[in-house]
Amino acid sequence: MTAHESRRRDAAVSVAAGVLAVAASYAVAGATASFVASPIDRAIVDGTPGAIVTFMIENVGEPAHLLHLGGAVAVAVGLFGACVFGGLRVAHRVGRPLGGTVLAAGAAWLLATGLTGAPVSAVAAGLSAGVVTAAGVSGAVPDAVDPSRRQALAAVAAIVGVSGAAALIGRNRGGDAAPAAAPAPGAAGAEARLGEVEAASLDVASDDLHGLVSPIDEFYSVDIAEFEPEIPAAEWSLTFTGETGSDLTVDYDELTEREAEHRLVALRCVGEDINERKLDAAVWTGTPIAPLIDAVDPEGACDCAMLRGEDGYYVQFPVDVLSEGFLAWGMNGRALPPTHGRPVRVLIPGHWGETNVKWLTEIELLETEEDGYWEERGWEGTGPVNTVAKLWDEGITDLGDGRTELAGHAYAGTRGIDRVEVSTDGGETWTDAELSAELPDEDAWRQWRHVFEPDGAHEVVVRATDGEGTLQPAAESGSVPSGASGWVSRTVNG
Repeated sequence: MTAHESRRRDAAVSVAAGVLAVAASYAVAGATASFVASPIDRAIVDGTPGAIVTFMIENVGEPAHLLHLGGAVAVAVGLFGACVFGGLRVAHRVGRPLGGTVLAAGAAWLLATGLTGAPVSAVAAGLSAGVVTAAGVSGAVPDAVDPSRRQALAAVAAIVGVSGAAALIGRNRGGDAAPAAAPAPGAAGAEARLGEVEAASLDVASDDLHGLVSPIDEFYSVDIAEFEPEIPAAEWSLTFTGETGSDLTVDYDELTEREAEHRLVALRCVGEDINERKLDAAVWTGTPIAPLIDAVDPEGACDCAMLRGEDGYYVQFPVDVLSEGFLAWGMNGRALPPTHGRPVRVLIPGHWGETNVKWLTEIELLETEEDGYWEERGWEGTGPVNTVAKLWDEGITDLGDGRTELAGHAYAGTRGIDRVEVSTDGGETWTDAELSAELPDEDAWRQWRHVFEPDGAHEVVVRATDGEGTLQPAAESGSVPSGASGWVSRTVNG
């Protein structure tokens, strides 16, 4: 074999080793921060210019996540492949197969440990790299230029099979197969509160349109990266830093021993289209944040605060707005799920979902304002939510007697919803919809319902009036920079 052919062969073996190392890491860690592609994905997300982020959100949407995830995996494959390539070349040059194998495995383990900070799970990537390197230097892997295609195809099939099995194992280790969460601390009153909220829901015909409480597994979730931080409750703490009158750190037990409240709070994504399905509500269990702020800044000297999550996300708020916030550790009576910020997140009444930091670990009190994560990327997502009335597909139901039921949800943050109107003639005339009972929660949504007899195709338009008497604006705008606006319009056939 010539030197050129040897290098080609080693390059092919290295790519295969990189794939297997990444797959092995995923098999052990699943979709968590311990997966070797996770920190790379985060670096890609953080390093992408704001203009590109906005373009991708507006023009690509959800699939954009797959693009940066694919890029992270490709980079990880290349890095681990480089470890193996170095081991192979050393083995060939010095004639020490064992030395090259140990070098490749050690380098891969160090790389995985450096990326994730998890030396135990990093062993999977190191071992995979070592095994393939050993096979490469022993001749067990077919030459990349071997004319025998059958042998090469068998090797490719083996790599694909092992990687696929690892991916399946990794998925089962992730949130998809996680057991149901335990009851939240202090959640004794959550079930009663859930019953009160559900009793206020409208009795709509559609079984697919949920009421005033969204099931946890259907609640929308948007994060800056693909992999959720893992913070055991016993290791979690919230630290107040910055211009504080006194230092304060609160651990999970100290926080959950405070008097618990159960609040119905709705969340809406600032990046959604006007009728997209990123609006949900849950009964959250937690405690007010104001007493903690008062403890560290009793004189009220600080005007603003930066909230930081374990995932690297950060949001800035005026302290008077933050003081209305809520530290939540439970959701619909269960411990907060990982995808919604376990063990603790913050909820800021009436503000866009992006401001409600998940995996909250630090609140830095500031004397001057600083931009948060999305403000640095051209958004203005920390303001109050826009008023909206939704009409999704599952809210349109043929009742079978010549009538059609239209039903949906309306939300205006802490302003509340006073009225929802429906037009079945494209906005020429309007009829008040039936509304669900008004609840005492300051940041709740309401359901609406309207029944009519269609006689062909109708252009249905819905609009809401908030609790301050302000009609939802008709002018349409996209989500950038401060949330979508306009009236939802749908064609309904009789």
